[in-house]
Amino acid sequence: MSDFVRVAALSEIPDPGKEVFEVDDRFVIVIHAGGQVYCLDDVCTHDDGPLGEGDLEGYEIECPRHGAKFDIRTGKATLMPATQPTQVHEAKIEDGDIYVRLVD
Repeated sequence: MSDFVRVAALSEIPDPGKEVFEVDDRFVIVIHAGGQVYCLDDVCTHDDGPLGEGDLEGYEIECPRHGAKFDIRTGKATLMPATQPTQVHEAKIEDGDIYVRLVD
């Protein structure tokens, strides 16, 4: 497991909103929703589509390619065609900044 890395100021991502970042050579989506921050791999487990380009609705993000949906809190696939979860990483807010720690 890596150390926490600052990715953005909380004010840079609206609530609700999302932004893709590269952390340790890995693309992740940081999502600001309901006053919390979440982080998951920027990849749909159905066909490796870019989740960060998808629509965010409540606590779900939709892959723009085939409509698979994932719970941003757990990474769980909630709508076919994806059946496998996407990786979730640790995210926290500290002193107005967002920090992410990758989980392998």
